[in-house]
Amino acid sequence: MPTPHNSANKGDIAKTVLMPGDPLRAEFIAKTYLTNPVCYNKVRGMLGFTGTYKGVPVSVQGSGMGIPSIGIYSWELFNEYDVENIIRVGTAGAIADNVNLREIIIAQSASTNSNYGSQFGLPGIYAPTASWKLLSAAVKTAEAKGSVYHCGNILSSDTFYDDSDSLGKWAKMGVLAIEMESAALYMNAARAGKNALCVLTVSDCPLKGLSTTAEERQTSFREMMEIALETAVEMAE
Repeated sequence: MPTPHNSANKGDIAKTVLMPGDPLRAEFIAKTYLTNPVCYNKVRGMLGFTGTYKGVPVSVQGSGMGIPSIGIYSWELFNEYDVENIIRVGTAGAIADNVNLREIIIAQSASTNSNYGSQFGLPGIYAPTASWKLLSAAVKTAEAKGSVYHCGNILSSDTFYDDSDSLGKWAKMGVLAIEMESAALYMNAARAGKNALCVLTVSDCPLKGLSTTAEERQTSFREMMEIALETAVEMAE
């Protein structure tokens, strides 16, 4: 049955979903890589498509920006549509000195300044972590492609404009980059007993004053898309 945010019916969405934040990036991935993509959702402009990649059913859907948005969409995918694997494909701002523009980050874990985890009522602080199955498959794919990639901890922040200017403090703790969604995705996957991973392209380096264009962020970061798609194929084997 459709949800308040998704017009798909059960069976319309594949077991593995790629989730960019930008719905236009979802459309780009579907039309560029999937065979016979069918649009299953246009509610709130959050486009979703299902097709096949190398014969494997794959869906791709936008998540929107921020933890509340991906929290809603990923919860529904895991719990209402029986999705098993969600791979976030997005952009990040590198804060580690050794991470550069257009390089790939495979997020092993996602620290956060969000209070999202409080809903679970845990007697401590939960550490949002990627699924090993997806993580190991993505690393294997990145190495086979000869990608320049980094695997480690990222920060999922509730703030884009940070008045506390805290990025340097996170960098001191070995955090590779900052984005705004992955911690919620990892927590939702853990709660549902499903798999999640975040594969990012470095779109800017805020501590160095470097950035890419909006057009590049929407359409040209193909390396992470291909890593995620090949990971989806491996999960189906």
